[in-house]
Amino acid sequence: MENGHCYISVIHYPALNKNKKWVITSFTTLDFHDIARPARTYELGGYYIVQPLEAQQYVIKEQIKYWLEGFGSKFNPRRKEAGKLVKVVSSITDMIEDIKNRTGKIPKLIGTSAKKYPQTVSYSEMRDILRDKNNVFLIMLGTGWGMPEELVESCDYILEPILGPGEYNHLSVRNASAIILDRLFGINR
Repeated sequence: MENGHCYISVIHYPALNKNKKWVITSFTTLDFHDIARPARTYELGGYYIVQPLEAQQYVIKEQIKYWLEGFGSKFNPRRKEAGKLVKVVSSITDMIEDIKNRTGKIPKLIGTSAKKYPQTVSYSEMRDILRDKNNVFLIMLGTGWGMPEELVESCDYILEPILGPGEYNHLSVRNASAIILDRLFGINR
């Protein structure tokens, strides 16, 4: 895979609610394929769903099983191929440890946010950084009202916000992931 040294994740905890309180957000089944398919299209090494709740993990694991082993694997083999990238973990620490076990390297963390931070980089700069296949990278996408500032600030890099021409800025994690992956790995750059 061309970008097998890069991973993407959706973080359900820690997430913020509209009052800036830490919460656990719910998994939506749309996130499974609507992020796995672009991750496969752009040839990433994997897609992690960070969800600490056992009941939510069960739903995610059942969806993985359906597309990898069940009727879905025969019904739509292309979705099966994308589904192979998906892994559910309980925490960010577990995710980083899994990537380290798979690659032998601790990933450099790439945060996403609707605001700028001191370590914010442009997509052009990040494309150049990602060309270094001696490193492993993990793009972290928040849910709810985003990731807590402490988590974002702990990242090695933060991608510049996705902005439209107006002030409205409320993309789903699925939309944001597709835009981000195309800006970083699309061939029309």
